[in-house]
Amino acid sequence: MDPAFPDLEVTLRDGRAAHLRTVRRSDEDELLQAFGRLDPEARFMRFMRVVREANVDRLRQTLASFPARGIGIVATVPAADGIDIVGAALFIIGNDPTSGEFAITVAADHGGAGLGQALLSALIDAAQRRGLAEIEGFVLAVNRPMLRLAARLGFAVSPDPEDRQVAICRLRLAGAAHASA
Repeated sequence: MDPAFPDLEVTLRDGRAAHLRTVRRSDEDELLQAFGRLDPEARFMRFMRVVREANVDRLRQTLASFPARGIGIVATVPAADGIDIVGAALFIIGNDPTSGEFAITVAADHGGAGLGQALLSALIDAAQRRGLAEIEGFVLAVNRPMLRLAARLGFAVSPDPEDRQVAICRLRLAGAAHASA
């Protein structure tokens, strides 16, 4: 368990429950299964390009970088084989140790029930606990549900000056001034 994020049980708007926890290296197979269950549109929205196959090497590199270079949070539900990952959120700390880039994915059958908000809220909390001053994400301008969610959670949403098909969602984190002092 990452001290930046304690495990959490959430009840979705439709009454279903999900368990939020930090991602583990041992989640690789479940993450690949979750990727396989994403429809092509969801993959396009997440990766901002057509992606037919998971990049296993990149997944392993990302998992190995946690917790030093960021955090990943997964939403799990019980399944016949143990669990299914039905959502994930992460931030990666780049060259600036006070800032992180976030990404979020929710399985279609859990969309619209509040899981995205629960994941992004948990990610914001984890980033604050880590002392980050800001998180930002790049979202396709046609991904209206994600842009509405970001705005509801206080993100400033603006067009990417280099690519009008992309919006930049930035959130200045509370307490950042004293966290980095």
